[in-house]
Amino acid sequence: MKIRFYFFCIFILAGFAALSQTTDINTKYDPHALFSPLFYPVGSTITRSATGEPNTGYWQNRADYQINVSLNDSSNEIKGSVLITYKNNSPHSLPFLWLYLDQNLFKNDSRGQARMPVGQRSRYGDAASHFEGGFKLSEVKVGNENADYIVSDTRMQIRLPKAVRPGGDVIKIKIDYSFTLPKYGADRCGILSTKNGDIYAVAQWYPRMCVFDDVEGWNTNPYLGPSEFYLEYGDFDFNITAPASHIVVASGELQNPLDVLTPLQYKRWQQAKTSDNTVMIRTADEVTDPASRPKAKTLTWKFKMNNARDVSWASSKAFIWDAAKINLPDGKKALAESVYPVEAKGNSKWGRATEFTKGSIENYSKRWYPYPYPVATNVASNVSGMEYPGIVFCGSNAGGKGLWGVTDHEFGHTWFPMIVGSNERKYGWMDEGFNTFINSIADKDFNNGEFYKDNSDKSNIVQYLFGPGSESIFNTPDAMKEMNIGATLYYKPGYGLELLRNHILGPDRFDYAFREYIRRWAFKHPTPWDFFHTMDNAAGEELSWFWKGWFIENYKLDQGISAVTYDKNNPSNGAIVTLVNLDQMAMPVLLSYETKSGIKGKVEYPVEIWNNTAEFKVKLDTHEELKSVTIDEDHQFPDMNEANNKWVGN
Repeated sequence: MKIRFYFFCIFILAGFAALSQTTDINTKYDPHALFSPLFYPVGSTITRSATGEPNTGYWQNRADYQINVSLNDSSNEIKGSVLITYKNNSPHSLPFLWLYLDQNLFKNDSRGQARMPVGQRSRYGDAASHFEGGFKLSEVKVGNENADYIVSDTRMQIRLPKAVRPGGDVIKIKIDYSFTLPKYGADRCGILSTKNGDIYAVAQWYPRMCVFDDVEGWNTNPYLGPSEFYLEYGDFDFNITAPASHIVVASGELQNPLDVLTPLQYKRWQQAKTSDNTVMIRTADEVTDPASRPKAKTLTWKFKMNNARDVSWASSKAFIWDAAKINLPDGKKALAESVYPVEAKGNSKWGRATEFTKGSIENYSKRWYPYPYPVATNVASNVSGMEYPGIVFCGSNAGGKGLWGVTDHEFGHTWFPMIVGSNERKYGWMDEGFNTFINSIADKDFNNGEFYKDNSDKSNIVQYLFGPGSESIFNTPDAMKEMNIGATLYYKPGYGLELLRNHILGPDRFDYAFREYIRRWAFKHPTPWDFFHTMDNAAGEELSWFWKGWFIENYKLDQGISAVTYDKNNPSNGAIVTLVNLDQMAMPVLLSYETKSGIKGKVEYPVEIWNNTAEFKVKLDTHEELKSVTIDEDHQFPDMNEANNKWVGN
């Protein structure tokens, strides 16, 4: 007992000694708030493991679609019928089903239109346009019986006479519908007028099943515009009837090329499948040549897409069409293709679009996970940039670096959220931010860095990301100020992953863990906690402080140097630098110094120096007076006040 008391006294005295060495600093930093051990809300469940992977009881429902639609290019009406085969793999009986009717956003009385700002434009809609869109349902059947259903804004509930049983029971739903495609469809679909005809970019074009999952049950958040989509996986078999003068491209693989292409186009299409160089399937000169299309009034294009969460398509008589082979891991191949109007022809515009598509997909397939679809189609449209499985819409006015950037970004979405099927409607940063991150690496990879620019210096965007009007990443897109969406959904989470890769874990550990996350959750539905757990476990690093400070909260960083002295007042004994952390975020410290004779050095200290203190002294192995000491001289971290980052000697 006396020995224990002795050691207790020693610890107390040591604690007082440590406190006496800490100067009074004006800081907001509380290490207990950042490094709390109570970050994760739950451990393992039957469906999701504390390791971040699906657990033994993980389940996921499935929706397969057979769709037949026709396009009227005079009225812009799309009319169709969809047969949905829905499989209930959950352990729950389902007495009702929920479906999304996302085109209902464009009804004048929709919730999305009601929240449009008065007197201001929004990329997601315009309350003053008076366009009246939305689905018109002519028939809804469950099996062979008329369904009992209600429509609530962008959702439809079908109330079943008999519940869908758990563990694999299947139900079939048939819906006949029509809608008028909006010219400006919330920057996700639309109609571009060109001198040779309109280009139809068609999305959210059929009723889609809402996701029923183990986290929230039915996910029925309305479609308001900013927040995107959360969808089940399944197989798609769909037919599109359009005027014979049109070229139609879509998600998935064309099943009947001989029915819809001329013999010359078919020959070129086949050639493109084996060519690393871009092959013209329909040239600019042929766009206005009637012989470039089969003689008929209409043609039906048939497509199939397997294990996807959505499909989309585009149609126009104005399309130039080119394509090339995509080389995938393990010797597999896919087809990259681009369609665009004559106004966008030429290498300074869309002439390199297929090259960009091919380069983007080959790079991500090699670096992260193989591209899973047979075709990748790039469509020039009046949509500035929007992604769907196997097809993307990009602005027709883009070219050069801008076209590379939007092409790479939209096809980057193949990995997030098309392969890794996160809930975009709630966690937009899990697709936009992750994609922004992989884009930053791809810029250096493509064509020996043709469009790469070193953006590692973050000093010019810190106030933009963390200033007074900034918001936490951990908000739904609908709940963010529209002016903050670019920073908060895209740039800030992407930047955070760059820091994690470059300065906290290192590229080897980060890349291994990130690939493991993609592999685990390919074609499944991860939550943020699944991502956090996977990265922690696969990288072998407890990162809850980073997830909390960067993603959950909006903590700010302010590191500084409060003093530089010499050991025993003798420069030959080394310098002692007093570091301070003045705001609530913590990060590793990158310290640079220069002695009076010009000797330079760099030292990196881990984030753990801030575990229990706002002030930390480090000793530099120097042997003469210092000219300067600087924190983060290359501006890698988002320090809010760089005025205190540098000490200059006498």
